[in-house]
This record gives sequence, C-alpha cells and structure tokens, in this order.
Amino acid sequence: MRVPLLDLSEQYRLLTEPIRQEIDETLHAQNFILGPKVAEFERALADYCGARHAIGVSSGTDALLAILMALGIGPGDAVVTTAYTFFATAGCIARVGATPIFVDIDPVTFDISPAKIAGFLEGRCRKNEANQLFDPAGRIVRAIVPVHLFGLCSEMDAINEIADHHKLTVIEDAAQAIGAEYPGIKGVRQAGTMSMAGCFSFYPSKNLGAAGDAGMIVCNDDELAERFRIFRQHGMEPRYFHHVIGGNFRLDAIQAAILKVKLPYLDDWSAARRAVADVYREEFKASGLTNRLTLPAEPFRELGLTNHHIYHQYVIRTPRRDALQKRLTERGIGSAIYYPLGLHEQNCFQELGYHTGDLPETERAARETLALPIYPELTREMQREVVRVIAEFFGSEN
Repeated sequence: MRVPLLDLSEQYRLLTEPIRQEIDETLHAQNFILGPKVAEFERALADYCGARHAIGVSSGTDALLAILMALGIGPGDAVVTTAYTFFATAGCIARVGATPIFVDIDPVTFDISPAKIAGFLEGRCRKNEANQLFDPAGRIVRAIVPVHLFGLCSEMDAINEIADHHKLTVIEDAAQAIGAEYPGIKGVRQAGTMSMAGCFSFYPSKNLGAAGDAGMIVCNDDELAERFRIFRQHGMEPRYFHHVIGGNFRLDAIQAAILKVKLPYLDDWSAARRAVADVYREEFKASGLTNRLTLPAEPFRELGLTNHHIYHQYVIRTPRRDALQKRLTERGIGSAIYYPLGLHEQNCFQELGYHTGDLPETERAARETLALPIYPELTREMQREVVRVIAEFFGSEN
C-alpha cells in the first residue's frame, strides 16, 4: 500500500467551490495586493489567535525578517535561538546583519532548552554599567527566538522569565504551530501570542496552508503593529513617502482569500491530526515498538488542553533512522528528515566557529529523527501499514 507523507488533494476537493468563489471575486475586483481580502483574513486570524493585531506578509520567512528589521536588530547584535529548526529562523537573523547564537535543545520535546539559554547568558555573557548584555565576541544580545517545533509550544514561561531578567526581546517563531496552546502563568495562550511578536507561515504543507507562500505577524502593541505594516511595504506611509527602508513583504490577496476559506476548518483539522497521533501511539504500543523507538512528547496533554500539540509533523526517533527510512521508501511509505544537520553545522554558518559536539542533543536529533505521514485524511488502514512496515523492519533485526 502506498502511503504518502502528505496528501492535500482531499482537502482541496472538499473546499473547491468556496475557494474558487473567493478567487473569482478577487479576480473580478482586480485588487491583488493587500486590500479587503487581506484585511478580512487578518481580522479573522487575530480573533482566532487571541491577538490584537495580525499583519499579513508574503511568507513566514518575511514575517520574521520584518519583525527583526522593525525592531532595529542588525550589525553588532546577537540573537539567541535554536540550531534545530528550518533555516529561515537563523537565516533571517543573519540577513539583517545580526549574529545567531545557537544553544541546544531539550532532548524530549526538541524545542529550545531554557536551561541552555540561561547557561549561555549567565555563564558566557557579561553586562556593562548600562545593564546591556554582551556575548563573548562583544556583540549586544538583543533577543531570543524560540521555535515551537513540529506543533508543540516551547517552555514560554521559563523563556520569558529569562528574557525579562536580562531585558531581552522574545520573538516567537510559530511557523509550525498555529493554534497550539500553552498553559502559562497568565492562562492558556496560543503560539505566537506570548511575546512581543510572533510569526506564522502558511506554506502549502502547513496545517493552515495557502496555494503558495504567505505569512503573518501577530502582536498586541498598537505602535509596533503599525511599524510592521510600514516595514512590509517598503517603509512607506503614506504612499511614496518612505520613513524607513523596509521590504516588499505584502500578502497576496488571492492567498488571503484561500486562507480565509480554510481558517474555520483549522480546529477540526487539528483534532483529526491529534486523532491520527493517538492511533499511531496505540498501534506502536500494540506492536511492542515503544522500546525500539521514541514517540513524540506530549507534555501538556494531561492538563486537558484542546490543542496541546497540533502535530504539524509526527516525528519519531531511533538510532536506526537511515536504515528505517530506506525500508519505508522501498515499501512506498513517505517519510522525511527534519533536519539532517543542526544549523551550527551548515556551511554558511561555519564562520561562527561552532564545531561538531558543541550541541550534542541537536546533533543526536539530526541523526535519529524521522517524520511519518500525518494529515487529517490519513486512514487507520494506512497508519497500520506504516506501523506494520516499521515492525517488520525491527523484527528483521532480531
């Protein structure tokens, strides 16, 4: 049985008519850049997340880039983040001229480790008389960028406490976690809304996906939101009057129209993904595989949160990862490696001076993790086939 890693065709089949209607309305109006479709989706997304403002941009990458630019983070600055994430997280930091500082991850959740953040800031950085924090190379540490990886929120209370203590800005990379909930000291809040600003990606494969690139910034500060809006449009306000050098980060109206159709279905899709994850857990336990591989962590499940994990990816880990993936491919089952290298080991970041062994948990995750098929329409029969092939693989090793 062929089991693809992701199949979006059924989702489109169910929503074909309303999506086409929205696209036709946009085409008839001939209003393609920003405009009413974008404004409607921004309002809907802000309401969904519980944020005061949502600012539509051209991609999740551009969302983070615009935030960094608007906050004035640049040359001579350092930003603490994780090396176990998609390239854009650190790439945006480098593009504004700042330096990414990589710290290790929690081996259970794969999210950035608050203990490692604190260890770096308190053990290797120094403060001047003005209470500014400097890294070992003399750069001003300005911000922390946690990533809510695979659909599970980072430990935001601990991260915010560290940031408050050192007077740092927190920017949430929530590209993979729209709708994920976190049980914080201020109550249950959604990914992207627990810091100065958060960013989302609507890349087609995301839980809420466009028909191309699209992204969003969310925040609760009125002045900051207006600054983000100016930066997304070449620093222009009003038209042809440029106060700052921004970028062309505008959200396409057709993408906004498609996303507006899909947003009301997101909670149901998230519930379906959690149900798929539950079936995987049941089948792996029934097959006696839980001592051969590690299943995704669900640290908030027992707290009764609706969206304790929104499972953008279902990621297992095993030291036999590469051989297992080869077997799955031979049997027609899709899988993916997120991510084969920590960013500290990527060629483009070699000048930062990191070496293999500096971030052991990141490096171990890069060697051992494998994403299995997960999407709302995945059938139980297909899941059983995935588990059957994995059981066959480990059985052949005995």
